[in-house]
Amino acid sequence: MRPDQPDLIAQAEAWLAEDPDAETRDELARLLADRDLDELAGRFAGTLQFGTAGLRGELGAGPMRMNRSVVIRAAAGLAAYLKDQGQAGGLVVIGYDARYKSADFARDTAAVMVGAGLRAALLPRPLPTPVLAYAIRHLGAVAGVEVTASHNPPRDNGYKVYLGDGSQIVPPADAGIAARITDVRSLADVARAESGWDVLGDEVLDAYLERTDKVLTPGTARSARVVYTAMHGVGKDVLLAAFARAGFPAPVLVEAQAEPDPAFPTVAFPNPEEPGAMDLAFATAREARPDLVIANDPDADRCAVAVPDDSVADGWRMLRGDEVGALLAAHLVDKGVKGVFAESIVSSSLLGRIAAAAGVGHEETLTGFKWIARVEGLRYGYEEALGYCVDPEGVRDKDGITAALAVTELASELKERGRTLTDLLDDLAVAHGLHATDQLSVRVQDLTVIADAMRRLRQAPPTSLAGLTVARAEDLTHGSEALPPTDGLRYYLEGEYRARVIVRPSGTEPKLKCYLEVVVPVADAAALPEARTRASGVLAAIKQDLAAAAGI
Repeated sequence: MRPDQPDLIAQAEAWLAEDPDAETRDELARLLADRDLDELAGRFAGTLQFGTAGLRGELGAGPMRMNRSVVIRAAAGLAAYLKDQGQAGGLVVIGYDARYKSADFARDTAAVMVGAGLRAALLPRPLPTPVLAYAIRHLGAVAGVEVTASHNPPRDNGYKVYLGDGSQIVPPADAGIAARITDVRSLADVARAESGWDVLGDEVLDAYLERTDKVLTPGTARSARVVYTAMHGVGKDVLLAAFARAGFPAPVLVEAQAEPDPAFPTVAFPNPEEPGAMDLAFATAREARPDLVIANDPDADRCAVAVPDDSVADGWRMLRGDEVGALLAAHLVDKGVKGVFAESIVSSSLLGRIAAAAGVGHEETLTGFKWIARVEGLRYGYEEALGYCVDPEGVRDKDGITAALAVTELASELKERGRTLTDLLDDLAVAHGLHATDQLSVRVQDLTVIADAMRRLRQAPPTSLAGLTVARAEDLTHGSEALPPTDGLRYYLEGEYRARVIVRPSGTEPKLKCYLEVVVPVADAAALPEARTRASGVLAAIKQDLAAAAGI
Protein backbone atom coordinates (compact mmCIF):
# COMPACT_ATOMS: atom_id res chain seq x y z
CA MET A 1 0.00 0.00 0.00
CA ARG A 2 1.33 3.43 -0.94
CA PRO A 3 2.13 5.60 2.12
CA ASP A 4 0.34 8.91 2.55
CA GLN A 5 2.27 11.78 0.98
CA PRO A 6 3.49 13.37 4.26
CA ASP A 7 4.59 9.98 5.60
CA LEU A 8 6.34 9.14 2.34
CA ILE A 9 8.22 12.43 2.26
CA ALA A 10 9.17 12.04 5.92
CA GLN A 11 10.50 8.52 5.33
CA ALA A 12 12.55 9.65 2.36
CA GLU A 13 13.98 12.64 4.21
CA ALA A 14 14.92 10.47 7.18
CA TRP A 15 16.65 7.99 4.87
CA LEU A 16 18.45 10.81 3.07
CA ALA A 17 19.73 12.26 6.34
CA GLU A 18 21.75 9.14 7.19
CA ASP A 19 22.68 7.86 3.70
CA PRO A 20 26.50 7.49 3.65
CA ASP A 21 26.78 7.46 -0.17
CA ALA A 22 26.95 10.77 -2.05
CA GLU A 23 25.63 9.17 -5.23
CA THR A 24 22.44 7.78 -3.73
CA ARG A 25 22.01 10.93 -1.59
CA ASP A 26 21.98 13.03 -4.76
CA GLU A 27 19.58 10.57 -6.43
CA LEU A 28 17.13 10.67 -3.53
CA ALA A 29 17.43 14.45 -3.16
CA ARG A 30 16.43 14.86 -6.82
CA LEU A 31 13.39 12.62 -6.35
CA LEU A 32 12.35 14.70 -3.34
CA ALA A 33 12.94 17.99 -5.13
CA ASP A 34 10.86 16.78 -8.08
CA ARG A 35 8.18 15.37 -5.76
CA ASP A 36 8.30 12.16 -7.81
CA LEU A 37 5.81 10.42 -5.55
CA ASP A 38 5.36 7.33 -7.73
CA GLU A 39 9.08 6.62 -7.77
CA LEU A 40 9.46 7.39 -4.08
CA ALA A 41 6.54 5.10 -3.26
CA GLY A 42 8.30 2.25 -5.05
CA ARG A 43 11.54 2.91 -3.18
CA PHE A 44 9.81 3.04 0.23
CA ALA A 45 7.11 0.38 -0.19
CA GLY A 46 8.97 -1.87 2.25
CA THR A 47 12.47 -3.25 2.50
CA LEU A 48 14.44 -5.73 0.44
CA GLN A 49 13.80 -9.06 2.10
CA PHE A 50 16.73 -11.10 3.33
CA GLY A 51 16.21 -14.78 2.57
CA THR A 52 18.07 -17.93 1.60
CA ALA A 53 19.46 -16.09 -1.43
CA GLY A 54 20.58 -13.26 0.86
CA LEU A 55 19.75 -9.94 -0.80
CA ARG A 56 19.43 -9.10 -4.47
CA GLY A 57 17.93 -6.11 -6.21
CA GLU A 58 18.35 -3.04 -8.36
CA LEU A 59 20.89 -0.43 -7.30
CA GLY A 60 19.51 2.88 -6.10
CA ALA A 61 18.43 4.91 -3.09
CA GLY A 62 15.87 3.70 -0.59
CA PRO A 63 15.11 0.52 1.38
CA MET A 64 13.73 -1.32 -1.67
CA ARG A 65 17.01 -0.95 -3.57
CA MET A 66 20.56 -2.22 -3.13
CA ASN A 67 22.73 0.51 -1.62
CA ARG A 68 25.25 1.13 1.13
CA SER A 69 22.58 1.83 3.75
CA VAL A 70 20.84 -1.49 3.05
CA VAL A 71 24.16 -3.36 3.03
CA ILE A 72 25.32 -1.81 6.30
CA ARG A 73 22.08 -2.92 7.94
CA ALA A 74 22.46 -6.42 6.47
CA ALA A 75 26.04 -6.66 7.71
CA ALA A 76 24.99 -5.48 11.17
CA GLY A 77 22.26 -8.12 11.26
CA LEU A 78 24.71 -10.83 10.23
CA ALA A 79 27.23 -9.70 12.84
CA ALA A 80 24.59 -9.74 15.56
CA TYR A 81 23.41 -13.19 14.50
CA LEU A 82 26.96 -14.56 14.59
CA LYS A 83 27.46 -13.18 18.08
CA ASP A 84 24.14 -14.72 19.13
CA GLN A 85 25.60 -18.06 17.97
CA GLY A 86 28.62 -17.63 20.26
CA GLN A 87 30.98 -16.64 17.45
CA ALA A 88 32.06 -13.23 18.69
CA GLY A 89 35.65 -12.63 17.60
CA GLY A 90 35.33 -15.05 14.70
CA LEU A 91 36.58 -14.35 11.20
CA VAL A 92 34.27 -13.25 8.37
CA VAL A 93 35.83 -13.43 4.91
CA ILE A 94 34.39 -11.18 2.21
CA GLY A 95 34.57 -11.48 -1.56
CA TYR A 96 33.10 -9.37 -4.33
CA ASP A 97 32.66 -9.24 -8.08
CA ALA A 98 33.22 -6.33 -10.48
CA ARG A 99 29.68 -4.94 -10.51
CA TYR A 100 28.81 -1.36 -9.66
CA LYS A 101 29.26 -0.74 -5.91
CA SER A 102 30.53 -4.26 -5.16
CA ALA A 103 33.84 -3.06 -3.71
CA ASP A 104 32.03 -0.42 -1.61
CA PHE A 105 29.60 -2.99 -0.23
CA ALA A 106 32.47 -5.33 0.60
CA ARG A 107 34.39 -2.62 2.49
CA ASP A 108 31.25 -1.58 4.37
CA THR A 109 30.75 -5.18 5.44
CA ALA A 110 34.32 -5.39 6.72
CA ALA A 111 33.90 -2.13 8.63
CA VAL A 112 30.72 -3.36 10.31
CA MET A 113 32.23 -6.72 11.25
CA VAL A 114 35.26 -5.11 12.89
CA GLY A 115 33.03 -2.54 14.58
CA ALA A 116 30.99 -5.41 16.04
CA GLY A 117 34.06 -7.11 17.47
CA LEU A 118 34.50 -9.76 14.79
CA ARG A 119 37.50 -10.10 12.52
CA ALA A 120 37.21 -9.46 8.79
CA ALA A 121 39.30 -10.27 5.74
CA LEU A 122 38.70 -8.99 2.22
CA LEU A 123 39.76 -10.94 -0.83
CA PRO A 124 42.41 -8.90 -2.67
CA ARG A 125 40.32 -7.90 -5.70
CA PRO A 126 37.21 -8.97 -7.62
CA LEU A 127 37.39 -12.76 -7.86
CA PRO A 128 35.06 -15.65 -8.70
CA THR A 129 32.49 -16.61 -6.08
CA PRO A 130 34.00 -20.14 -5.77
CA VAL A 131 37.22 -18.58 -4.44
CA LEU A 132 35.24 -17.01 -1.60
CA ALA A 133 33.41 -20.29 -0.91
CA TYR A 134 36.78 -22.06 -0.77
CA ALA A 135 38.36 -19.38 1.42
CA ILE A 136 35.76 -19.74 4.19
CA ARG A 137 36.85 -23.25 5.14
CA HIS A 138 40.48 -22.73 4.16
CA LEU A 139 40.78 -19.81 6.60
CA GLY A 140 38.55 -21.30 9.30
CA ALA A 141 36.05 -18.46 9.05
CA VAL A 142 32.72 -18.46 10.90
CA ALA A 143 30.97 -16.91 7.89
CA GLY A 144 31.53 -15.50 4.43
CA VAL A 145 29.90 -12.84 2.31
CA GLU A 146 30.03 -12.60 -1.47
CA VAL A 147 28.86 -9.33 -3.01
CA THR A 148 27.46 -10.35 -6.40
CA ALA A 149 24.30 -10.43 -8.46
CA SER A 150 25.62 -13.36 -10.50
CA HIS A 151 24.02 -13.18 -13.96
CA ASN A 152 21.40 -10.51 -13.21
CA PRO A 153 21.08 -7.32 -15.29
CA PRO A 154 23.77 -4.60 -14.97
CA ARG A 155 21.81 -2.40 -12.56
CA ASP A 156 21.45 -5.18 -9.98
CA ASN A 157 23.68 -6.23 -7.14
CA GLY A 158 23.37 -8.75 -4.35
CA TYR A 159 24.66 -10.04 -1.03
CA LYS A 160 25.16 -13.77 -0.59
CA VAL A 161 25.90 -15.19 2.87
CA TYR A 162 27.70 -18.41 3.78
CA LEU A 163 28.23 -19.92 7.21
CA GLY A 164 31.38 -21.56 8.48
CA ASP A 165 30.72 -24.89 6.79
CA GLY A 166 31.30 -23.14 3.45
CA SER A 167 27.70 -23.55 2.31
CA GLN A 168 25.11 -20.86 1.64
CA ILE A 169 22.63 -20.20 4.42
CA VAL A 170 19.41 -22.19 4.73
CA PRO A 171 16.52 -21.91 7.20
CA PRO A 172 16.46 -21.14 10.05
CA ALA A 173 19.68 -19.11 9.72
CA ASP A 174 18.13 -16.84 7.09
CA ALA A 175 15.22 -15.95 9.38
CA GLY A 176 17.58 -15.42 12.30
CA ILE A 177 19.72 -13.01 10.31
CA ALA A 178 16.65 -11.24 8.89
CA ALA A 179 15.29 -10.70 12.40
CA ARG A 180 18.56 -9.11 13.53
CA ILE A 181 18.56 -6.87 10.44
CA THR A 182 15.08 -5.68 11.42
CA ASP A 183 16.45 -4.73 14.84
CA VAL A 184 18.66 -2.07 13.21
CA ARG A 185 16.67 1.16 13.61
CA SER A 186 19.27 3.68 12.49
CA LEU A 187 22.68 3.59 10.86
CA ALA A 188 23.87 5.74 13.76
CA ASP A 189 23.42 2.63 15.93
CA VAL A 190 25.81 0.58 13.78
CA ALA A 191 29.47 0.79 14.80
CA ARG A 192 31.72 0.93 11.74
CA ALA A 193 35.48 0.73 12.06
CA GLU A 194 37.65 2.88 9.82
CA SER A 195 40.37 0.22 9.73
CA GLY A 196 41.34 -3.05 11.34
CA TRP A 197 40.35 -5.58 8.70
CA ASP A 198 42.81 -7.56 6.62
CA VAL A 199 43.15 -7.35 2.87
CA LEU A 200 44.38 -10.76 1.81
CA GLY A 201 47.15 -11.34 -0.71
CA ASP A 202 47.14 -14.01 -3.37
CA GLU A 203 47.85 -16.87 -0.98
CA VAL A 204 44.18 -17.88 -0.78
CA LEU A 205 43.80 -17.73 -4.56
CA ASP A 206 46.98 -19.78 -4.94
CA ALA A 207 45.62 -22.38 -2.54
CA TYR A 208 42.34 -22.51 -4.48
CA LEU A 209 44.21 -22.96 -7.76
CA GLU A 210 46.29 -25.75 -6.26
CA ARG A 211 43.07 -27.42 -5.20
CA THR A 212 41.64 -27.27 -8.74
CA ASP A 213 44.18 -29.93 -9.74
CA LYS A 214 42.23 -32.41 -7.59
CA VAL A 215 39.37 -32.56 -10.11
CA LEU A 216 41.66 -34.04 -12.76
CA THR A 217 43.22 -37.48 -12.96
CA PRO A 218 47.02 -37.47 -13.30
CA GLY A 219 48.16 -38.56 -16.74
CA THR A 220 44.88 -37.97 -18.56
CA ALA A 221 44.75 -36.40 -22.01
CA ARG A 222 44.83 -32.59 -22.05
CA SER A 223 44.44 -31.92 -25.77
CA ALA A 224 40.97 -30.33 -26.16
CA ARG A 225 41.00 -26.79 -27.52
CA VAL A 226 38.59 -24.26 -26.03
CA VAL A 227 37.11 -20.87 -26.88
CA TYR A 228 36.30 -19.10 -23.62
CA THR A 229 34.19 -16.11 -22.64
CA ALA A 230 34.11 -14.54 -19.19
CA MET A 231 30.89 -12.68 -20.10
CA HIS A 232 32.41 -9.37 -18.86
CA GLY A 233 32.91 -10.97 -15.46
CA VAL A 234 35.75 -11.96 -13.15
CA GLY A 235 36.49 -15.49 -14.38
CA LYS A 236 39.17 -14.96 -17.01
CA ASP A 237 42.39 -14.72 -15.00
CA VAL A 238 41.50 -17.55 -12.63
CA LEU A 239 40.33 -19.86 -15.40
CA LEU A 240 43.44 -19.18 -17.51
CA ALA A 241 45.66 -19.89 -14.52
CA ALA A 242 43.79 -23.14 -13.79
CA PHE A 243 44.04 -24.27 -17.41
CA ALA A 244 47.76 -23.46 -17.52
CA ARG A 245 48.40 -25.44 -14.31
CA ALA A 246 46.50 -28.39 -15.79
CA GLY A 247 48.46 -28.36 -19.04
CA PHE A 248 45.55 -27.69 -21.38
CA PRO A 249 46.09 -25.54 -24.48
CA ALA A 250 45.54 -21.89 -23.65
CA PRO A 251 41.88 -21.04 -24.34
CA VAL A 252 41.11 -18.64 -27.17
CA LEU A 253 39.44 -15.64 -25.55
CA VAL A 254 36.36 -13.80 -26.71
CA GLU A 255 38.24 -10.54 -26.43
CA ALA A 256 35.22 -8.21 -26.36
CA GLN A 257 33.94 -10.00 -23.25
CA ALA A 258 37.24 -10.92 -21.57
CA GLU A 259 37.67 -8.07 -19.08
CA PRO A 260 35.36 -7.16 -16.20
CA ASP A 261 32.85 -4.48 -17.16
CA PRO A 262 29.82 -3.75 -14.94
CA ALA A 263 27.94 -2.29 -17.91
CA PHE A 264 28.00 -5.68 -19.73
CA PRO A 265 27.99 -3.78 -23.04
CA THR A 266 27.78 -6.71 -25.47
CA VAL A 267 24.86 -8.61 -23.92
CA ALA A 268 21.29 -7.78 -22.93
CA PHE A 269 21.60 -10.11 -19.93
CA PRO A 270 25.02 -11.46 -18.83
CA ASN A 271 23.74 -15.01 -18.67
CA PRO A 272 24.97 -17.69 -21.12
CA GLU A 273 21.44 -19.12 -21.22
CA GLU A 274 19.88 -15.90 -22.55
CA PRO A 275 19.30 -15.51 -26.29
CA GLY A 276 22.20 -13.77 -28.01
CA ALA A 277 24.58 -13.94 -25.05
CA MET A 278 26.80 -16.52 -26.77
CA ASP A 279 26.80 -14.91 -30.24
CA LEU A 280 30.31 -13.45 -29.92
CA ALA A 281 31.62 -16.74 -28.54
CA PHE A 282 30.19 -18.65 -31.48
CA ALA A 283 31.62 -16.13 -33.94
CA THR A 284 35.05 -16.60 -32.34
CA ALA A 285 34.62 -20.37 -32.47
CA ARG A 286 33.79 -20.34 -36.18
CA GLU A 287 37.23 -18.81 -36.79
CA ALA A 288 39.24 -20.68 -34.16
CA ARG A 289 37.53 -24.07 -34.74
CA PRO A 290 38.01 -25.40 -31.18
CA ASP A 291 36.66 -28.63 -29.74
CA LEU A 292 34.23 -26.82 -27.44
CA VAL A 293 33.14 -23.40 -26.22
CA ILE A 294 33.06 -22.63 -22.51
CA ALA A 295 31.43 -19.64 -20.83
CA ASN A 296 31.32 -18.53 -17.23
CA ASP A 297 28.69 -16.21 -15.89
CA PRO A 298 29.98 -12.92 -14.41
CA ASP A 299 30.91 -14.32 -10.98
CA ALA A 300 32.17 -17.58 -12.54
CA ASP A 301 30.21 -19.99 -10.40
CA ARG A 302 28.32 -21.32 -13.45
CA CYS A 303 29.73 -23.01 -16.52
CA ALA A 304 28.12 -23.19 -19.96
CA VAL A 305 29.33 -25.55 -22.67
CA ALA A 306 28.69 -25.55 -26.42
CA VAL A 307 29.66 -28.15 -29.01
CA PRO A 308 30.01 -28.12 -32.82
CA ASP A 309 26.75 -28.90 -34.59
CA ASP A 310 26.42 -28.51 -38.34
CA SER A 311 22.64 -28.78 -38.13
CA VAL A 312 22.20 -25.35 -36.49
CA ALA A 313 22.70 -21.96 -38.11
CA ASP A 314 25.67 -20.82 -36.00
CA GLY A 315 27.40 -24.19 -36.27
CA TRP A 316 27.46 -24.43 -32.47
CA ARG A 317 24.90 -25.77 -30.02
CA MET A 318 24.62 -24.85 -26.38
CA LEU A 319 24.33 -27.92 -24.22
CA ARG A 320 21.59 -27.79 -21.66
CA GLY A 321 22.65 -27.81 -18.05
CA ASP A 322 21.11 -31.25 -17.71
CA GLU A 323 23.27 -32.54 -20.57
CA VAL A 324 26.47 -31.23 -19.01
CA GLY A 325 25.32 -32.57 -15.66
CA ALA A 326 24.93 -36.05 -17.15
CA LEU A 327 28.27 -35.84 -18.98
CA LEU A 328 30.16 -34.93 -15.82
CA ALA A 329 28.39 -37.71 -13.91
CA ALA A 330 29.36 -40.23 -16.56
CA HIS A 331 32.93 -38.92 -16.46
CA LEU A 332 33.14 -39.38 -12.69
CA VAL A 333 31.59 -42.84 -12.89
CA ASP A 334 34.21 -43.78 -15.47
CA LYS A 335 36.88 -42.70 -12.97
CA GLY A 336 35.35 -45.04 -10.39
CA VAL A 337 34.41 -42.39 -7.83
CA LYS A 338 32.24 -43.30 -4.85
CA GLY A 339 29.84 -41.25 -2.80
CA VAL A 340 26.50 -39.59 -3.41
CA PHE A 341 25.42 -37.86 -6.61
CA ALA A 342 22.90 -35.11 -5.85
CA GLU A 343 20.74 -32.78 -7.89
CA SER A 344 17.90 -30.34 -7.42
CA ILE A 345 14.36 -31.52 -8.05
CA VAL A 346 14.15 -29.40 -11.22
CA SER A 347 17.09 -31.21 -12.80
CA SER A 348 16.89 -34.25 -15.07
CA SER A 349 16.06 -37.67 -13.67
CA LEU A 350 18.84 -39.04 -15.88
CA LEU A 351 21.33 -38.51 -13.04
CA GLY A 352 19.42 -41.01 -10.94
CA ARG A 353 19.60 -43.57 -13.76
CA ILE A 354 23.36 -43.06 -14.13
CA ALA A 355 23.90 -43.32 -10.38
CA ALA A 356 21.80 -46.48 -10.04
CA ALA A 357 23.64 -48.19 -12.89
CA ALA A 358 26.98 -47.30 -11.31
CA GLY A 359 25.95 -48.35 -7.80
CA VAL A 360 26.46 -44.91 -6.26
CA GLY A 361 24.03 -43.02 -4.06
CA HIS A 362 21.58 -40.48 -5.44
CA GLU A 363 19.57 -37.75 -3.73
CA GLU A 364 17.26 -34.94 -4.81
CA THR A 365 17.10 -31.62 -2.97
CA LEU A 366 15.23 -28.36 -3.26
CA THR A 367 16.51 -25.91 -5.84
CA GLY A 368 19.83 -24.26 -5.05
CA PHE A 369 23.30 -25.30 -4.02
CA LYS A 370 22.55 -24.25 -0.48
CA TRP A 371 20.67 -27.57 -0.35
CA ILE A 372 22.79 -29.69 -2.69
CA ALA A 373 26.00 -28.86 -0.80
CA ARG A 374 24.52 -30.20 2.44
CA VAL A 375 23.86 -33.73 1.17
CA GLU A 376 25.69 -36.17 3.39
CA GLY A 377 28.50 -37.98 1.58
CA LEU A 378 28.23 -35.68 -1.46
CA ARG A 379 30.69 -36.50 -4.22
CA TYR A 380 29.05 -34.66 -7.11
CA GLY A 381 26.16 -32.25 -7.39
CA TYR A 382 24.55 -30.28 -10.16
CA GLU A 383 21.47 -28.31 -11.10
CA GLU A 384 20.10 -27.55 -14.52
CA ALA A 385 20.90 -23.81 -14.31
CA LEU A 386 24.55 -24.49 -15.33
CA GLY A 387 25.76 -25.17 -11.79
CA TYR A 388 28.16 -28.03 -11.04
CA CYS A 389 30.07 -29.09 -7.93
CA VAL A 390 32.82 -31.52 -8.88
CA ASP A 391 35.00 -31.00 -5.77
CA PRO A 392 32.75 -30.70 -2.71
CA GLU A 393 35.69 -31.11 -0.35
CA GLY A 394 37.19 -27.93 -1.80
CA VAL A 395 34.15 -25.82 -2.67
CA ARG A 396 30.73 -26.61 -1.21
CA ASP A 397 28.97 -24.64 -3.89
CA LYS A 398 28.75 -24.56 -7.65
CA ASP A 399 32.11 -23.78 -9.25
CA GLY A 400 32.40 -22.76 -12.88
CA ILE A 401 36.19 -22.99 -12.90
CA THR A 402 36.58 -26.61 -11.77
CA ALA A 403 33.57 -27.63 -13.87
CA ALA A 404 35.31 -26.16 -16.93
CA LEU A 405 38.43 -28.17 -16.12
CA ALA A 406 36.48 -31.40 -15.70
CA VAL A 407 34.49 -31.05 -18.92
CA THR A 408 37.65 -30.16 -20.86
CA GLU A 409 39.38 -33.26 -19.47
CA LEU A 410 36.40 -35.34 -20.61
CA ALA A 411 36.46 -33.75 -24.06
CA SER A 412 40.20 -34.44 -24.27
CA GLU A 413 39.82 -38.10 -23.37
CA LEU A 414 37.04 -38.52 -25.91
CA LYS A 415 39.07 -36.69 -28.56
CA GLU A 416 41.94 -39.10 -28.09
CA ARG A 417 39.50 -41.90 -28.94
CA GLY A 418 38.07 -40.06 -31.95
CA ARG A 419 34.84 -39.27 -30.13
CA THR A 420 32.99 -36.18 -28.88
CA LEU A 421 30.74 -35.03 -26.06
CA THR A 422 27.80 -35.48 -28.43
CA ASP A 423 28.75 -39.12 -28.97
CA LEU A 424 28.74 -39.71 -25.22
CA LEU A 425 25.33 -38.07 -24.88
CA ASP A 426 24.06 -40.50 -27.52
CA ASP A 427 25.50 -43.42 -25.56
CA LEU A 428 23.70 -42.25 -22.42
CA ALA A 429 20.40 -41.92 -24.29
CA VAL A 430 20.66 -45.47 -25.63
CA ALA A 431 21.61 -46.83 -22.22
CA HIS A 432 19.03 -45.00 -20.13
CA GLY A 433 16.43 -43.54 -22.52
CA LEU A 434 16.40 -40.10 -24.09
CA HIS A 435 15.80 -37.65 -21.23
CA ALA A 436 14.78 -34.47 -23.05
CA THR A 437 14.31 -31.30 -21.01
CA ASP A 438 13.03 -27.82 -21.68
CA GLN A 439 11.83 -24.80 -19.73
CA LEU A 440 8.94 -22.38 -19.90
CA SER A 441 10.21 -19.20 -18.26
CA VAL A 442 8.13 -16.03 -17.99
CA ARG A 443 9.77 -12.76 -16.85
CA VAL A 444 7.27 -10.33 -15.35
CA GLN A 445 7.15 -6.70 -14.29
CA ASP A 446 4.27 -7.32 -11.88
CA LEU A 447 4.90 -10.10 -9.34
CA THR A 448 1.16 -10.62 -8.91
CA VAL A 449 1.22 -12.36 -12.31
CA ILE A 450 3.31 -15.13 -10.75
CA ALA A 451 1.10 -15.38 -7.66
CA ASP A 452 -2.01 -15.51 -9.83
CA ALA A 453 -0.56 -18.30 -12.00
CA MET A 454 0.36 -20.40 -8.95
CA ARG A 455 -3.09 -19.85 -7.42
CA ARG A 456 -4.81 -20.78 -10.68
CA LEU A 457 -2.84 -24.04 -10.92
CA ARG A 458 -3.65 -24.91 -7.32
CA GLN A 459 -7.35 -24.17 -7.68
CA ALA A 460 -7.76 -25.93 -11.04
CA PRO A 461 -4.83 -28.34 -11.48
CA PRO A 462 -4.44 -29.83 -14.96
CA THR A 463 -5.56 -33.43 -15.40
CA SER A 464 -3.56 -33.93 -18.58
CA LEU A 465 -0.81 -32.17 -20.52
CA ALA A 466 0.14 -32.95 -24.14
CA GLY A 467 -2.24 -35.90 -24.06
CA LEU A 468 -0.41 -37.44 -21.11
CA THR A 469 -2.39 -38.12 -17.94
CA VAL A 470 -1.35 -36.33 -14.76
CA ALA A 471 -0.90 -39.48 -12.72
CA ARG A 472 0.32 -37.66 -9.61
CA ALA A 473 0.31 -34.01 -8.54
CA GLU A 474 2.26 -32.68 -5.56
CA ASP A 475 2.00 -29.29 -3.87
CA LEU A 476 5.53 -28.80 -2.57
CA THR A 477 4.42 -26.23 0.01
CA HIS A 478 3.42 -29.18 2.20
CA GLY A 479 6.94 -30.61 2.25
CA SER A 480 7.71 -34.29 2.72
CA GLU A 481 10.06 -36.63 4.53
CA ALA A 482 12.63 -35.95 1.82
CA LEU A 483 12.07 -32.25 1.13
CA PRO A 484 11.38 -29.15 3.23
CA PRO A 485 8.36 -27.04 2.18
CA THR A 486 8.82 -24.74 -0.82
CA ASP A 487 6.53 -22.80 -3.15
CA GLY A 488 6.22 -25.18 -6.07
CA LEU A 489 4.06 -27.73 -7.88
CA ARG A 490 5.18 -31.05 -9.35
CA TYR A 491 3.28 -33.21 -11.85
CA TYR A 492 4.14 -36.72 -12.97
CA LEU A 493 2.68 -37.62 -16.38
CA GLU A 494 2.07 -41.05 -17.86
CA GLY A 495 0.90 -42.28 -21.23
CA GLU A 496 2.86 -43.08 -24.37
CA TYR A 497 5.86 -41.52 -22.60
CA ARG A 498 6.75 -40.63 -19.04
CA ALA A 499 7.10 -36.93 -18.29
CA ARG A 500 7.52 -34.58 -15.35
CA VAL A 501 6.68 -30.91 -14.83
CA ILE A 502 7.72 -28.60 -11.97
CA VAL A 503 6.39 -25.05 -11.61
CA ARG A 504 7.96 -22.55 -9.20
CA PRO A 505 8.67 -18.86 -8.80
CA SER A 506 12.35 -18.00 -9.25
CA GLY A 507 14.19 -17.25 -6.02
CA THR A 508 16.45 -14.61 -7.56
CA GLU A 509 14.60 -13.04 -10.49
CA PRO A 510 11.03 -11.87 -11.28
CA LYS A 511 10.26 -15.04 -13.22
CA LEU A 512 7.85 -17.93 -13.17
CA LYS A 513 9.85 -21.01 -14.12
CA CYS A 514 8.42 -24.28 -15.39
CA TYR A 515 10.77 -27.24 -15.82
CA LEU A 516 9.76 -29.96 -18.26
CA GLU A 517 11.16 -33.43 -18.89
CA VAL A 518 10.02 -36.27 -21.15
CA VAL A 519 11.67 -39.70 -21.32
CA VAL A 520 11.56 -41.53 -24.65
CA PRO A 521 12.86 -45.12 -24.83
CA VAL A 522 15.59 -45.65 -27.42
CA ALA A 523 16.38 -49.07 -28.90
CA ASP A 524 19.67 -48.13 -30.50
CA ALA A 525 21.61 -45.17 -31.92
CA ALA A 526 19.70 -45.35 -35.20
CA ALA A 527 16.48 -44.59 -33.33
CA LEU A 528 17.79 -41.36 -31.76
CA PRO A 529 16.73 -38.87 -34.49
CA GLU A 530 13.12 -40.01 -34.34
CA ALA A 531 13.18 -40.08 -30.54
CA ARG A 532 14.43 -36.48 -30.45
CA THR A 533 11.71 -35.38 -32.84
CA ARG A 534 9.04 -37.07 -30.74
CA ALA A 535 10.44 -35.61 -27.52
CA SER A 536 10.55 -32.12 -28.99
CA GLY A 537 6.91 -32.37 -30.03
CA VAL A 538 5.80 -33.57 -26.61
CA LEU A 539 7.73 -30.81 -24.82
CA ALA A 540 6.23 -28.15 -27.10
CA ALA A 541 2.73 -29.47 -26.43
CA ILE A 542 3.32 -29.56 -22.66
CA LYS A 543 4.47 -25.93 -22.81
CA GLN A 544 1.35 -24.87 -24.66
CA ASP A 545 -1.05 -26.73 -22.38
CA LEU A 546 0.73 -25.64 -19.21
CA ALA A 547 0.76 -21.99 -20.25
CA ALA A 548 -2.99 -22.18 -20.86
CA ALA A 549 -3.61 -23.85 -17.50
CA ALA A 550 -1.53 -21.22 -15.68
CA GLY A 551 -2.99 -18.32 -17.64
CA ILE A 552 0.41 -17.01 -18.73
